[in-house]
Amino acid sequence: MTCYVTHITQEMCKDATAFIRQADAAYMNQLEHIAAHIRENSKTCPIILLSGPSGSGKTTTARILESLLDRQGLETHTLSLDDYFCTLTPAQHALLARGEFDLESPLRVDAPFLNEQLESLIAGRPTRLPRFDFQAHTRRGSEQILTRKPGELIILEGIHALNPSVITIPDTQTVRLYVSVRTRLETPDGARLHPQKIRLLRRMLRDTLFRGRKITDTLGMYPSVQQGEARYIMPYKTRSSFDVDTFIPYECGVYRRHLIGALQSLADHPDIQDLLPALEQLTDVDETLVPPESVIREFIGGSPYHA
Repeated sequence: MTCYVTHITQEMCKDATAFIRQADAAYMNQLEHIAAHIRENSKTCPIILLSGPSGSGKTTTARILESLLDRQGLETHTLSLDDYFCTLTPAQHALLARGEFDLESPLRVDAPFLNEQLESLIAGRPTRLPRFDFQAHTRRGSEQILTRKPGELIILEGIHALNPSVITIPDTQTVRLYVSVRTRLETPDGARLHPQKIRLLRRMLRDTLFRGRKITDTLGMYPSVQQGEARYIMPYKTRSSFDVDTFIPYECGVYRRHLIGALQSLADHPDIQDLLPALEQLTDVDETLVPPESVIREFIGGSPYHA
């Protein structure tokens, strides 16, 4: 799918509030359709697996889907695959310090423990959920004990959620979602911005605002993130029951306000040379116009799903 910078500019000039509302409604309509399918199959498929690459909006999509299902009378619980990472060994800590540890590998997940917990939840047994401490790179037990009652649903979100070597419970018990930016942004001169570059914009802003990273840090990690996506995530997207396009037509105008100056100072960097022309032809979008429930709040802050 393609979205045109000219169209975005025209619509924002005509009625920005209406265009923003329509853009977010189109994303929400996708999730409402999926929620209806999940509801119809809830008795046989209590596990919803939600995967996608970095910057795709997985966390917000999972939380919105949980909220939709809750409002339809299906109590739903969202778990993060990250909490099932293995505690790093001293040798792995040393590799991490040297930048030689593969942070994207599915081997980071304790698959036997994860699937044991999923089977326990499906069976309705009390299950003590883990929490992963990212500062210490250690998995710890939490105080949360979840007992899934009949008819309740579990959403498991994470980059490896569609990998059958990680999730070994039968497909017949799951609904599978692949979440990513699927739309290309086309400039008036016919150049197209690949969806992965829109996700890069999201990551640069999120990392700057909330993770204490410089834009150059995010750009430095970009090649390894791409390699990990190609190796560990993309091969399994065909296993999805549904694909969700999280592109929001006005979003790059929001990111432009924060990033354009810094990116212009890095104009020679190969990974942003196609970003700048697109951003320079857009107009700034005031982020106060962005609804709190919008998926792009995951990257600019102010989301009720990340309180």
